[in-house]
Amino acid sequence: MRTKVSISVFFPCYNDAGSIALLVKAAEATLKKLTDDFEIIVVDDGSRDESRKILKLLALETPNLKLVFHKKNRGYGGALKSGFAAASRDLVFYTDGDGQYDVKELAKLVPKMKPGIDVVQGYKIKRHDSIYRLVIGTIYHHFSRFVFNLKVKDIDCDFRLIRKKAIDSITLNYNSGVICVEMVKKLQAKGYKFFELGVHHYPRLHGQSQFFNFRRVSRTLLELCRLWWQLVILRRYET
Repeated sequence: MRTKVSISVFFPCYNDAGSIALLVKAAEATLKKLTDDFEIIVVDDGSRDESRKILKLLALETPNLKLVFHKKNRGYGGALKSGFAAASRDLVFYTDGDGQYDVKELAKLVPKMKPGIDVVQGYKIKRHDSIYRLVIGTIYHHFSRFVFNLKVKDIDCDFRLIRKKAIDSITLNYNSGVICVEMVKKLQAKGYKFFELGVHHYPRLHGQSQFFNFRRVSRTLLELCRLWWQLVILRRYET
């Protein structure tokens, strides 16, 4: 069913050549059923595979596709910041470019964006990852929720529909995956209202996660501690 909403959909992409074209096509098909006013954005974060070549070809046949290319890899947070900056519609949806979420489920989120709701936040009905990722992800999730007093069920679910005016009202600083905690905490502190909805999560079929290695996990923990000091102890939400 078509609505009068205007939506920007974006995907952060890093070495996602095996999945990004399918995601763009699925997003286009889904959005055409929802509204006439939409755009699709892919932020290529310095991919080293064929992602950029695929995206350039895809843009030739997808009028609503906008491409943002980073010369160097800026990290997940850096890609999200570029996506939010490029988005021009009233609502902004994003999910990962690796295909572990079904972008067609955006159609479930849009009707929940009613007056008084500012963020429709997905949570994984069941996580499909390796044991290692499940363990690390569970620890990260519970640790973040506890120390930051986050109200959402699944901080690690990057399947979000957000009002543009809400995301524009906060300043995001981090270039790593910590940006998700930063974003939710700042939106929560501003008093924005969340609605949560279960979405499906699928095994990764292409590429490799950039997060789950010792170096990145260690750096993320250090950044979480820094963020905790800024937002929880000092309560500096605008820096």
